[in-house]
Amino acid sequence: MSMSDRRLRFAVVNEVLADGPRWAGHVRRIEQSGASALLVRDHIASEPYGPQLAPLAMASAADAQTTRLRVGTMVLDNDYRHPALVAHEAATIDWLSGGRFELGLGAGWLRGEYEQMGLSFDAARRASPGSMRRRRSSPPYCRARPSPSAAPTTPSTR
Repeated sequence: MSMSDRRLRFAVVNEVLADGPRWAGHVRRIEQSGASALLVRDHIASEPYGPQLAPLAMASAADAQTTRLRVGTMVLDNDYRHPALVAHEAATIDWLSGGRFELGLGAGWLRGEYEQMGLSFDAARRASPGSMRRRRSSPPYCRARPSPSAAPTTPSTR
């Protein structure tokens, strides 16, 4: 990609919790503003950002209200969901949106959320060449990459 092909993009990180009709209007206003993407956080606890809805459902609902706006997760906590389910959900939203889904992944940091869900909050580890080799030899569900042209497997596409 040449420098002339790169564009500066702006995304909006959602801070609005609204019912269906107000959410639809909010999302359409973001698209009309010229922003390139709407990203949602992955938090269960209401602090420090206020109440949050489920990020994948919010991204899917935002997609249904727009035609150009990319939708996605700011950072989806990798401890909260099984990687195979995240891949399936992400591939489904991306396919239904015509390729407009952006998936941000990362490690959780809010200890209170882990406690709220009964999950252990493990200490952070540094990546090393050995840990990278272990990741490459991880179970198949961690290595799967859905084909962008393939529809997700659903009862109607099997």
